[in-house]
Amino acid sequence: MTRDLFLYNTLTRTKERFEPLNPPNVGLYVCGPTVYGDPHLGHARPAVTFDILFRYLRHLGYKVRYVRNITDVGHLEDEMAGEGEDRILKRARIEQLEPMEVVQYYTNRYHTFMDMLGVLPPSIEPHASGHIIEQQQLIRIIMDKGYAYEINGSVYFNLKKYNDKFGYGILSGRNLDDMLSNTRELEGQDEKRFPLDFALWKKADPTHIMHWPSEWSEGFPGWHLECSTMGMKYLGEQFDIHGGGMDLIFPHHECELAQSTVVTNKSYVRCWIHNNMITINGQKMSKSKNNFITLEEFFTGNNDLLEKAYSPMTIRFYMLQAHYSSPVDFSNDALKAADQGLKRLMKGVSLLPRLEASATSTVDIKTLHENAYTALNDDLNCPVLLGSLFEGVKIINSIKDGKETISVQDLELLRTFMHTFTFDLMGLEQEENKNAGGKILNKVIELLLQQRQEAKIRKDYAASDNIRNQLVALGIVVKDTQDGAEWEME
Repeated sequence: MTRDLFLYNTLTRTKERFEPLNPPNVGLYVCGPTVYGDPHLGHARPAVTFDILFRYLRHLGYKVRYVRNITDVGHLEDEMAGEGEDRILKRARIEQLEPMEVVQYYTNRYHTFMDMLGVLPPSIEPHASGHIIEQQQLIRIIMDKGYAYEINGSVYFNLKKYNDKFGYGILSGRNLDDMLSNTRELEGQDEKRFPLDFALWKKADPTHIMHWPSEWSEGFPGWHLECSTMGMKYLGEQFDIHGGGMDLIFPHHECELAQSTVVTNKSYVRCWIHNNMITINGQKMSKSKNNFITLEEFFTGNNDLLEKAYSPMTIRFYMLQAHYSSPVDFSNDALKAADQGLKRLMKGVSLLPRLEASATSTVDIKTLHENAYTALNDDLNCPVLLGSLFEGVKIINSIKDGKETISVQDLELLRTFMHTFTFDLMGLEQEENKNAGGKILNKVIELLLQQRQEAKIRKDYAASDNIRNQLVALGIVVKDTQDGAEWEME
């Protein structure tokens, strides 16, 4: 059974066998959130995507340093031109708070919701504002090499010179001349030598609260520079994998690649991986388009677009049903189907302790196991892996109903398979195990079912039916089986 992992590299546009630069060590950098509002489904998708990659790389025996940054300065409203108001400053002005109050509040909120989704924390979570000196040092290197220039206290990357030597657009597939012909004149571009040059350092105007001293001006770093700085600081001049949403390929990752190439004169990243977008009615879900649903709204149902509340694990399962490179369009029907699918999977796993082994097996668990690894090794194909897990559920139900038999050895392999891929690698959790309240609810329901069984033994059927009816009224379905009562949430 092969353990060779193949990943789609945006840079080469092919699936490539993953070979780390310094095995068994793996360097993984993923662009994290700009913390000026609550996380929405669009933020959850890269977090879950690269959580799966992080989990699987560690499962394969690699020692992974996973860096996911927090952008807390320099992300301006107009990403293309690098102009406009800083998104965090705008939120601070609206809420009448210090910018770092905004940063801390929404960073805490981001962590809370990622934990609810079962997303593991990264190895390092650097903040852009904590690496100003290192960013200034990188700017000086780029300037000394002749690929940046200073005008009126701001420093810009010389894109035309870079393009002549290295070729700009190799990641996004864009052509500089075509881009120039389609560029509209924008406020603030008149000081640039070339309209598409991007800022490495911006001189702060008098209304800009967050600024730092530098040899060029009191100012702040450019958005693209931040990730180059933090990536190289914690993972070296070259590292294995850089991830993020597909919307970051241009301009963010293209510019990051350009400036990093100048600094190191090396291939900056071995493999670039990008997840596709969450869309609503075919449009990217984003704060800038004001068409987003926050994770809190999903979990509470407090949004007019939602027919009901959906649990964190349902949201995670919903995203895992599609390959990370495919778009996912929001719909209540798809979410409700995911909710039912997750319940069916978890119910199957919950039956594992009740299965009894036989002398022989009529089921093939080894092939099931191999197919699951094959799916993950094929560019993290989670939908195919989920298919293998539901095959496992089918086998579990057949054994439980006496239609199939399983040996002691195969039963142990089945239990290992279901737990490893469901919980350890897919990161799914039984909902009742997500919080203390859920665990208490589980115990209360089991206690009521025990009282119901005692009432049936006493032939007090009125009391038995009353307990069942009360549970049904609360959305808890009770089913009587030969092994006792089973329950599940509607």
